[in-house]
Amino acid sequence: MMGEEGLTMLRQLVCQLYGSPSSFPTTPPYSYYYSTLFQQQQQQQQQQRWIFLDVDDSTVDDGYYSLILKGRKSGSSKMVVPCKSPPAKKSRKERNCNKLLENVNVTEVMDPLIWHKLPEDLFEAVIARLPMSTLFRFRSVCQKWNLLLASHSFSKHCAEVPQGYPWFYTITHENVNTGAMYDPSLKKWYHPSISSLPTKVIILPVASAGGLVCFLDIGHRNFYICNPLTQSFKELPIRSVRVWSRVAVGMTLNGSSTDGGYKVLWLGCDGEYEVYDSMKETWTRFGNMPSNIKLPLSLNFRSQAVSFKSTLYFMRADPDGIVSYDMVNGVWKQFTIPAPPDLTDHSLAECEGRIMLVGLLTKNAATCVCVWELQKMTLLWKEVDRMPNIWCLEFYGKHVRMTCLGNKGLLMLSLRSKQMNRLVTYDVSSRGWQKVPVCILPSGKKRQWIACGTAFHPSPTALA
Repeated sequence: MMGEEGLTMLRQLVCQLYGSPSSFPTTPPYSYYYSTLFQQQQQQQQQQRWIFLDVDDSTVDDGYYSLILKGRKSGSSKMVVPCKSPPAKKSRKERNCNKLLENVNVTEVMDPLIWHKLPEDLFEAVIARLPMSTLFRFRSVCQKWNLLLASHSFSKHCAEVPQGYPWFYTITHENVNTGAMYDPSLKKWYHPSISSLPTKVIILPVASAGGLVCFLDIGHRNFYICNPLTQSFKELPIRSVRVWSRVAVGMTLNGSSTDGGYKVLWLGCDGEYEVYDSMKETWTRFGNMPSNIKLPLSLNFRSQAVSFKSTLYFMRADPDGIVSYDMVNGVWKQFTIPAPPDLTDHSLAECEGRIMLVGLLTKNAATCVCVWELQKMTLLWKEVDRMPNIWCLEFYGKHVRMTCLGNKGLLMLSLRSKQMNRLVTYDVSSRGWQKVPVCILPSGKKRQWIACGTAFHPSPTALA
């Protein structure tokens, strides 16, 4: 039977989730909706519980806080509630839920004889649809709720929930051994400290799948898998092929979640490659590349591999195009695709099975970020969007370099020159451009320049 504290929390969650759980939106208004409800709850409660990692008062004041999934703790930490400007018009669901909250007596106590019989499956289905920040707060209610998130049944419920915006795990120039995570829904930076990662060498995020991030040391020798939210960590065994030159890396899931395991592939320009299977815990070399694929591959290492279902795509040059590998069937393919003229710093991206290309288009002193989509019938790139002209004017006459930090549906682009440093996101589906707030150290004393990064979908259940 739940305690009074747990019942109070559950009652609030039920009010938040008024309506059909399966109909929750995953767009930015969804985040605003919960932010508004959190503010109302703060007025109703005198004390909130939250768990931080290496957080101080200045971090809380600046809105930059670290998250870690641990058990219940007591302390003086406060919950920082991000909020956005209200939209011009609220949806019917928001208006109905606001009326419901206004009509509820805040001093009313939920009857344990009724609510302790709430079916466990229904309870887990509701919790699986909470925003990530709410899920962290949820864990601090009681030990039972904290342990719930580690259960196999809850992991299955999470796998059934459509994925929202990915987060971005980035490395900064000022502190290469400490990552900075960006949540685009709340437009917030978090500064986690992954204690298991080596500190004597530089570790770079190179790929992700199912909430896990794959790291590779700067010497291209050792691989590490980690969930940045829970710190679930694994160092992969030494590769059987001793290739110390630079490699491209891709990662896929064996199923819909990490419960079925994952695979990691590294690929060298000479055609050497290996695949790591987490279920077998070994690296395997399946043979040589087909003779029709021209070697060396001349891989574009500025572009991370993109994945769709079980297939990985790598960008190459000479000739320009893409090489792909089916992780299930073990089949390599090569596609010769001429690059758009006057293009620099280009990277592959993917959105709902569509292969995209993003890069800088430079003519004379004018520079603009452009987006192309691969036409499957003609195997040609077709321009589909450009950055707003008023933003491109900032680049005029400057030598701009661009890095694509995430390539799954929502892209994060780092644009920098001697005079400027800009971070922007691009939503491939809605064709929306957004400026990213600057990444500031938790002390608030110094802005950080993003060096590299990768996108990942935050998961409280993914295990390395």
